Amino acid sequence: MAEHGSMIEFKCDGRIASGYLIGAGGDGKCAAVIVIHEWWGLNDHIKDVAGRFADEGYIVLAPDLYDGKVTKDAEEAGRLMSGLDCGRALAILNGAIEYLKAQGRADGVQIGVTGFCMGGTYALLLACHSSSIKAVAPFYGDIASDDELKNLSAPILYIGAENDFWITVDKMSRLESGLARFGKQAEVKVYSGVGHAFFNDTRPEAYSQEASEDAWGRVIGFFAKHL
Repeated sequence: MAEHGSMIEFKCDGRIASGYLIGAGGDGKCAAVIVIHEWWGLNDHIKDVAGRFADEGYIVLAPDLYDGKVTKDAEEAGRLMSGLDCGRALAILNGAIEYLKAQGRADGVQIGVTGFCMGGTYALLLACHSSSIKAVAPFYGDIASDDELKNLSAPILYIGAENDFWITVDKMSRLESGLARFGKQAEVKVYSGVGHAFFNDTRPEAYSQEASEDAWGRVIGFFAKHL
């Protein structure tokens, strides 16, 4: 990456949240991408992913939904995720939207969101709750209810895995049929022969280089088209 990001603070629902900001140096306006972390927290992997989007020309904000907590232990990650209040998480994400809108170098109308695992769940929810999101690309996140999906106001590219025991093919089929029923501009791409977290190159037991590179190219093309 050509530059380093920094941790910043922003307001959300009368409180303070933080996030990792990187990209789009200079005075020109540009589109923005929100990157939402996995259940591990805002770790170096997510900061690296944010940097990859920055290298594509976006201003990128990765909000911290755990208020500074990061773990490598799956049991602790599960506790952190279970303890995360959905309303608080969405407030943080909406605060991130408002922060990006206020940046002179970002085009506040053109904001996309992506996320991974838990972050993919919240990426989809955010796009169902906020008309400020203009494109959403969740990676193997849980599926929103039909009552939420009908409010989706942005094109979606959903990235999933055939061998995902959490976000199953049946769940993704329900998503695809729901999006079609509600007339949404959507693509659900399910990668064969890979499992949950296949994009995470810090987890060799899960990572698939072929699938992750293809998914990255699709997401970059998707955001370039819609942002």
